[in-house]
Amino acid sequence: MITRIFSAALRGVDAQEVEVEVNAHGADKPIIIIVGLPDAAVRESSQRVTSAIGASALVLGDGIKIVNLAPADLKKEGPSFDLPIALAMIAASGTKVLPVDDCCIVGELGLDGAVRPVKGVLSIALEAKRRGRTRLLVPNENAPEAAVVDGIRVFPIRSLREAWEFLTDKTIIPAFTLDRRAFFNAHRTYEVDCDEVKGQHHVKRALEVAAAGNHNLLMVGPPGTGKSMLAKRIPTIMPDMTEEDAIETTKIHSVTGLLDPRRAFLTTRPFRAPHHTISDAGLLGGGANPGPGEVSLAHNGVLFLDELPEFRRQTLEVMRQPMEDGCVTISRAAGSLTFPSRFMLVAAMNPCPCGYYGDPKRSCRCSPRQIENYRQRISGPLLDRIDLHVEVPLVDFRELSSNTNIGEASAVIRSRVVAARHIQHERFRRCGHSTNSAMSSRQVRQHCQLDAEATGYLEQAMDEMSFSARAHDRIHKVARTLADLAGSIHIRPQDILEAIQYRALDRKLFS
Repeated sequence: MITRIFSAALRGVDAQEVEVEVNAHGADKPIIIIVGLPDAAVRESSQRVTSAIGASALVLGDGIKIVNLAPADLKKEGPSFDLPIALAMIAASGTKVLPVDDCCIVGELGLDGAVRPVKGVLSIALEAKRRGRTRLLVPNENAPEAAVVDGIRVFPIRSLREAWEFLTDKTIIPAFTLDRRAFFNAHRTYEVDCDEVKGQHHVKRALEVAAAGNHNLLMVGPPGTGKSMLAKRIPTIMPDMTEEDAIETTKIHSVTGLLDPRRAFLTTRPFRAPHHTISDAGLLGGGANPGPGEVSLAHNGVLFLDELPEFRRQTLEVMRQPMEDGCVTISRAAGSLTFPSRFMLVAAMNPCPCGYYGDPKRSCRCSPRQIENYRQRISGPLLDRIDLHVEVPLVDFRELSSNTNIGEASAVIRSRVVAARHIQHERFRRCGHSTNSAMSSRQVRQHCQLDAEATGYLEQAMDEMSFSARAHDRIHKVARTLADLAGSIHIRPQDILEAIQYRALDRKLFS
């Protein structure tokens, strides 16, 4: 007897439907053969399935069980096929026909028949809905994640026997329900706030500009000035994610196994801060079966690179394409996968190896050669892709100890950022993007026209500071964001001057 059950396999951040077919033949002893390009974890499922069926007091008849995972040319990885394989084998051993044409089933089995959570359930739920399946059987711990998807009933499963009795109508399992909007609104909170940072008002201004236009930012200053502290608060001033953005971001974290099991999906913007020893594959993604890297895990959020010159130069250079295109394509012999990577890059660095070059109170111990070599670890093309460069000086003791000099709260700053983003959204409604940082050269010419005074300021800066053509466009984009924050239709001369100020730092430090 041949039994067919639908499941799904992960491919990148998406899922693809898989048919689990089992054909039972008579023989003296039980033999299980799994075909369909399984990896080691899938091949080992035969041992887990056999033990789980016995522990669940279910019948697995003798004979040869051929398990085919179709399509056969798609590599199957992980233990998520345990539950559908076990159910199909039990059905194939008898004469029971399971009503599962409208159902997708995933889950890992323990030796005692317990169903354990798996990765990528949100992607699997979206694929099941696309294929027209109306029921989804998932491990109990994965039910909140799967219930995020509308239009499909999610049934939480705790054991193999419970799944079998549910499919054979011997027991009733209520569908898991989730008030997505209420959950989404209830968890939009951050543990940090900008009013906790004393001083550094000009840096906070740069953070506001960066968040308003989704511009990349570089902070330069000695150790202990609060660069990391400021960076961690950038997500708190960015606009709240929409439900669509949250689902797209959650998919990436789900397939990598990083999703918090206590939360159905991500409701706050991700903040990723990889160590400077990270490899190219760790940053961009890769592996034998390519998975997302840090640039994709920071999708719709912030990628923070602390101690920027300590990263390997080649590792930094491979980020240039994702920063421009908003996606990463990983090519392998078996094919290529594309991962989204629309993130805001925030970097921090010291002005020299010891960190105190230019400090008025501490002397620098570095030689000119050491300082030059340290700064040249960051290439000019990468710097050109960072829109704002800002110095972060030491904070005076009186500012630190004062209880009256408290800055604006994140909610206040975010309200101005949201207003500026709304202007940009209306401006680029038909363009496929919604922020000034993503403007093309044609859009820069259309939306960033300057008057004679502003043009004169920019021309003088280009001549004296030798800015590149890319830096020229970046100045226009930042000036457009400054005008949006001020509610101005036209770019004003002061907007150009402030935008130039945010570009002058790379020539001051790296020339």
